[in-house]
Amino acid sequence: MSRIRSALPRAALALSLWPIVAAGNAMAAPCSFEPQGEGRVAAIVDARSFRLTDGREIKLAGIEPAASDAISRSAALSALILGRDVTLRGADDAPDRYGRQPAFVFLDGADNSVQAALLSQGEALVSAEIADKDCAASLLAAEAAARAAKRGIWAGSAVIKNAESPGDILAGNGRFMLVEGRVLSVRQAGATTYLNFGRNWTRDFAVTISRRVLPSLEAAGVAPKSLENRRIRIRGFIETRTGPRIDLVRAGQVELLGN
Repeated sequence: MSRIRSALPRAALALSLWPIVAAGNAMAAPCSFEPQGEGRVAAIVDARSFRLTDGREIKLAGIEPAASDAISRSAALSALILGRDVTLRGADDAPDRYGRQPAFVFLDGADNSVQAALLSQGEALVSAEIADKDCAASLLAAEAAARAAKRGIWAGSAVIKNAESPGDILAGNGRFMLVEGRVLSVRQAGATTYLNFGRNWTRDFAVTISRRVLPSLEAAGVAPKSLENRRIRIRGFIETRTGPRIDLVRAGQVELLGN
């Protein structure tokens, strides 16, 4: 990963709330969790899932497919793994509700995951669901490298949405998005804290934080009030509650972009 980071101009590195470890054994094999099996890839199902020859369907954990040009994204995954032997790693091998086994996937002899390769090519986005800080940091670095080099989805400017354009964000209701803007105010209403990016609370974009997740966010150094008047990048699924919303549940969903 250090080679990826050195290729980035300093100004292009966001001040992530999860710092990237520059060296040492912790970065030797990021996202290298417990082995959860292996197999040969028989077919690509979509941009982030595939089927092994033994019939198991695997979902690439830790990434979200880019919304644009799903066929191209699937082709990128196919070029990497179709017909290849892979090792699966993860916290557990319990299938999701669709029967897919979520896993970090490694080609034989590779130190970095297939997820990191797709991110480096600009073919995916880092998800909002990674609990392991070192793993999340390494994937964010791969995504940042592709963004700085304008590879894949980053060749255009439509990936990151402007918080001041709620209509553009609403068009992606139900989809995974990255949104950037300045937090104008932080307000609490009942059991919910709101990071408001506009002055019309019923129309403009906002980030919602449930009271139950506040302790874990603050323990990770994300005190909501400290984000007031800061420019941030937030990632997550867009929900519509009057205006567009993203629910903040993990510190890794937020990156500080400067003053």
